[in-house]
Amino acid sequence: MPDINSLDKTTISPDVLVTIARLSALSVPGVSRMANVTGGVNRLFKRGVHDGVRIEVEDNVAYVSLYLILKKDVNMREVSRNVQEQTARALQDMVGMDIGAIEVHVENIDDDGEAQPT
Repeated sequence: MPDINSLDKTTISPDVLVTIARLSALSVPGVSRMANVTGGVNRLFKRGVHDGVRIEVEDNVAYVSLYLILKKDVNMREVSRNVQEQTARALQDMVGMDIGAIEVHVENIDDDGEAQPT
């Protein structure tokens, strides 16, 4: 019979972390959609380029950057704070990962409510 301690390893794909962060941000009232991520490692590897999310993990601590387009007539500070809280809660609850930082980058305002390319 195998030792149970030798079996208790779970590996989570970085794409799963990106999806959790993206869906968490989009669930916050006032967020219209994710903006495109430009430059950096994501662009080199073509991973998450259009997800509006960049995640780096160091020593099991996640550092998250979210690139958002907000709806017009919202309090940007309040929406950004809610996005940070919701994303941190989702990553901690679903994955059990510690959060080093969650940076919110407001890239644009969706002034007419219609989805437009960024």
